[in-house]
Order: sequence, then C-alpha cells, then structure tokens
Amino acid sequence: MQTTAMMRSYPASITLDRGLLARVVDVAIECAQACTACADACLSEEMVADLRTCIRGDLDCADVCETTGRVLSRHTGYDANVTRALLTACIAACVACGDECEQHAGMHEHCRICAEACRACEAACGDLLAAIG
Repeated sequence: MQTTAMMRSYPASITLDRGLLARVVDVAIECAQACTACADACLSEEMVADLRTCIRGDLDCADVCETTGRVLSRHTGYDANVTRALLTACIAACVACGDECEQHAGMHEHCRICAEACRACEAACGDLLAAIG
C-alpha cells in the first residue's frame, strides 16, 4: 500500500506519529477486506443459517474498519474527538467480529483468518488510541 508514502507527503504537520497512523490505516483496510471475504465465504457454506451472526458481524466490522481507514487518511481539520470515537468503535467491532469468528475457526479457515485480522486491527487501533491520549 502507498499509505506510508502518502503520510510522508502530507505537506502540513500531523500531530500523530505518521508511521503508527499509516500502520493503523493499512491494518484497518486489510481487516475490512478480510471481513468482507469472510462474510462471502460464510454465504457459500452448506450451513449458512448457522453463520448468520458471523456474517452480520463480518459486514458490520468491514464497514467500520473501512470508514476508520478512510477517516484516518484525512488530516486537514483534524478532530481528536472524532478520531477517538472512531477508534473506539473500530475496536468494539473488531472484538465482536473476532470473538464470533473464533467460534467457527475450527471448522472454517476463512473465519480463522478473519479473526486474526480483527485481532490485529483491534491492537493497532488500541495503540493509536493510547498515543492520542
């Protein structure tokens, strides 16, 4: 991804560590992709009805992660309160989705992969939230 290069090229000052910020953007976008793919894979499973909660969690998490990555990519008129709220929501979505996918990880490889992506995003968002204070 070009996230780090874009962060470095931003002409004004950014009050957050650009490397950490780029990492969170990349991990959030990666998580959104994993969740979208997991939801689609769940829809292809024979027992799709048993995966309804998982699919819903995947789609919710994908939307929240995608939005988080997009908002964190914008720096003009930065509002720390919005960023904190978004990171908190992203962590909550990743915890819920990761917990649900872990319940299916033994039977479905896509759920294991998704759970790992959720945990990585949860951790990265937590690091950035701690850095903001």
